[in-house]
Amino acid sequence: MKFPGLRKIKHYFPVSQPKPQLPSFEVRPELDTYIVGLDQTIVDVVASVSDEFLTKHAIPKGLSNLVAHDKANIIYQELINNQAISDHFAGGTIGNTIHNYSVLADDKSVLLGVMSANIALGSPAYHYVRHTSSKVDMNHLQGVSGDIGRGITMITPDGERTFVIDPSDMDELCPDYIPNDIIAGAAAFVVSAYPLRATDKPIQQAMLTALETAKAHNVPIVMSLGTRHLVEENRELILSTIKKYVNVVAMNELEAEALTGLVDPLQSAAAILDYTDMVLITAGPEGLYLCGHTDESAKRESSNPIKSASLADFNQYEFSRPMLRRECTNPLKVFSHISPYLGGPERIKNTNGAGDGALSAILHDMAANHFHKQVQPLSGKHEQPYLAYSSFAQICKYANRVSYEILVENASRLSKGLPEREDVLEEAYWER
Repeated sequence: MKFPGLRKIKHYFPVSQPKPQLPSFEVRPELDTYIVGLDQTIVDVVASVSDEFLTKHAIPKGLSNLVAHDKANIIYQELINNQAISDHFAGGTIGNTIHNYSVLADDKSVLLGVMSANIALGSPAYHYVRHTSSKVDMNHLQGVSGDIGRGITMITPDGERTFVIDPSDMDELCPDYIPNDIIAGAAAFVVSAYPLRATDKPIQQAMLTALETAKAHNVPIVMSLGTRHLVEENRELILSTIKKYVNVVAMNELEAEALTGLVDPLQSAAAILDYTDMVLITAGPEGLYLCGHTDESAKRESSNPIKSASLADFNQYEFSRPMLRRECTNPLKVFSHISPYLGGPERIKNTNGAGDGALSAILHDMAANHFHKQVQPLSGKHEQPYLAYSSFAQICKYANRVSYEILVENASRLSKGLPEREDVLEEAYWER
């Protein structure tokens, strides 16, 4: 387990004795520290097209269009023949998150979902596997006879983006393919709200089965909300799911507004903390907010400049560490905020994946806490049943840095870990 943040040594616990067994690519619950994610497996395709192309295939411009599999195949084949496709990316908000986690932690994670039983060269499944870290354990995926999902982003000369979504078999995950022992031994279980809208599809029941298993074994449950439109359409179902199962909720400011009806991210976070234990809100050029609970007896005052906005002195206790609300004798809401790292990249081509990157940093810190507690149970770091290894403020810095790297790479997934030394960048950042 590579520990989060800047460290003098690459691994916090260097191993001096040779390991008695060969390394395993498959997760072993009794030995490994890992997270589990459940996702609608999908590949993102980017292509340049003309307005005539959209008209020919009766695709409304500028909208997200759900199309039949056969029609999507025709469109896709014509794009290939026209050499219009510029990129294939492994997609899915949870797929992105656990890939990034494995890159950051240099450790294992488990993906649950479906995968084509027969993977052909150039197929959606081929591109998905090709762009996913080898440390992501895919041995528990359910094989299907068809394809995984495909999302085609078609860009016209005026820069307008039009989306074609082909679900194919991505929602066919059955509850029988939920490995209870793998979830029970995880440091965290992460899922998005998307399967909640998959009415009458097996993946919805599979997700609920996984949530019940994680809850029964006290595995922290993390949920990403997806899109504002999804939240608006399924608000009550999402709120009830959060209240019943979820410990950490991640969203952007638009999704937070749709969930709470409050425009201000701080006010939204305060309201959501009545349902859950910790909240991540990414707010674009405004930066990100990380809010949660700690016990009055464990609160720590910040030495950073105190900030006031819609809540006075809201970051006063951001040096505290997150805790589950039920573990607090006297729970205290804690709020932390950070502006974009180095002011953000000079040029942002694509914001896809920035929130997933921030969430992967939080999961890495939670997994580090799980690992440290296993190997050093008597450490002062575990005098309280903390949810994460670092303070709210420190996790904010880490999540912010990972989001920056995603934006710089202009991709939805990290291609490499963060640089080992960033002294000059850090000094420039804190002098701003």
